[in-house]
Amino acid sequence: MSQTKIVLQEKEMPRQWYNIMADMPKLPAPPLHPGTLKPCGPNDLKPIFPMSLIEQEVTARRWIDIPDEVNNIYKLWRPSPLYRAHRLEAALKTPARIYYKYEGVSPAGSHKPNTSVPQAYYNSKAGIKRIATETGAGQWGSALALAGNFFGIEINVYMVKVSYHQKPYRRIAMETWGAKVHASPTNLTESGRKVLAADPDSPGSLGIAISEAVEEAASRPDTNYALGSVLNHVCLHQTIIGQECKKQMELAGDYPDIIIGCSGGGSNLAGLSFPFLLDKINGRELRVVAVEPSSCPTLTKGEFRYDFGDLAGYTPLMMMYTLGHDFVPPGIHAGGLRYHGESPLVSQLHHDGLIEASAYQQTEVFEAALQFARTEAIIPAPESAHAIKSAIDEALKAKEEGKEKVILFSLSGHGNFDMQAYADYLGGKLKDAEYPEEKIKEALSRLPRIPA
Repeated sequence: MSQTKIVLQEKEMPRQWYNIMADMPKLPAPPLHPGTLKPCGPNDLKPIFPMSLIEQEVTARRWIDIPDEVNNIYKLWRPSPLYRAHRLEAALKTPARIYYKYEGVSPAGSHKPNTSVPQAYYNSKAGIKRIATETGAGQWGSALALAGNFFGIEINVYMVKVSYHQKPYRRIAMETWGAKVHASPTNLTESGRKVLAADPDSPGSLGIAISEAVEEAASRPDTNYALGSVLNHVCLHQTIIGQECKKQMELAGDYPDIIIGCSGGGSNLAGLSFPFLLDKINGRELRVVAVEPSSCPTLTKGEFRYDFGDLAGYTPLMMMYTLGHDFVPPGIHAGGLRYHGESPLVSQLHHDGLIEASAYQQTEVFEAALQFARTEAIIPAPESAHAIKSAIDEALKAKEEGKEKVILFSLSGHGNFDMQAYADYLGGKLKDAEYPEEKIKEALSRLPRIPA
């Protein structure tokens, strides 16, 4: 029994992004200026973002046109395929029908170019020639390096140190596309030097790397900042995934009962689920599950509070689920999920009960990844394997209950650059990280106090 591949024609690609803020029962609380603690205005963000992206960040318009220049690049890999996982279903002996939307077909190997391309485009239109950014496992840095190459923008990447050493081929991919890559924390920024002074062996974190990139962008008039997840405009750009998927599910004659995505900052989950959540908001029965690491359990163990998006407190305060901006997660291989916070949009939807969350240890995640690779042939990224683990559990639950559930998950990227992680697992060297409860409690105790 083989896979079923469901594809759209180029002419069927979405021409607009979907903005869930037009339909949410309750909008997130506004971001606050880190100095005044008053709601941020456009002028507060202009030093690091072009106005076009600031407008997308705050607008409640339901549909935003995708520029032709962006669509012409999207066409290099979009529409991306949807697969029916017949072999995995057979191995599990489940009555569930399992589908996965595969974003690993992009040149960078993940879903991240869906937002890196428009971000580079809008910066280019604003005359920006240089962008500073961070990256965890390297998917975002690779995607922005690719997009910067398309639009003639210099890209400077602060890559979380533990991933810099775990995943050298992602660094090489960035450098191949012309980016400069630094192992964060570095001695290049004040925020990096402070971290190294306190802990010379710091493994780094996305919060630290964001501080370094934002500091650089704010201190140089020729440089803007770009973020690969969390923010509203990033989630907006990713909705091309879910829109395509809705059309593909129609072609398959099916509709999901459960939608699953791994979630670090939230953009991958948002991209797949937001177009379907519109149906749920309008009364359709549907579960959406965010899956995260047990060692960085933002939605499952964090608090719904205002917090900074970075370690140093340069970013606006956002109302989100957080583990504390100075929490440094263990150095697991799913580097893209090692973020202390969560998208304000995903956070609000979770808080309102429209999204649920679960967490897994990395050894059980890699066990699921191997089962998937040996049935469906694709080696998944460690981040994506979290969604696979959840999908397998839901399929086995359907088997126990004797129900024909339809499960849809996001295979957000391939694991071809993650072979060291697989080598560690196959060699018995991969260990589960302890849930750092005390460290999280300490970090949460240091959250900023916001007056009512």
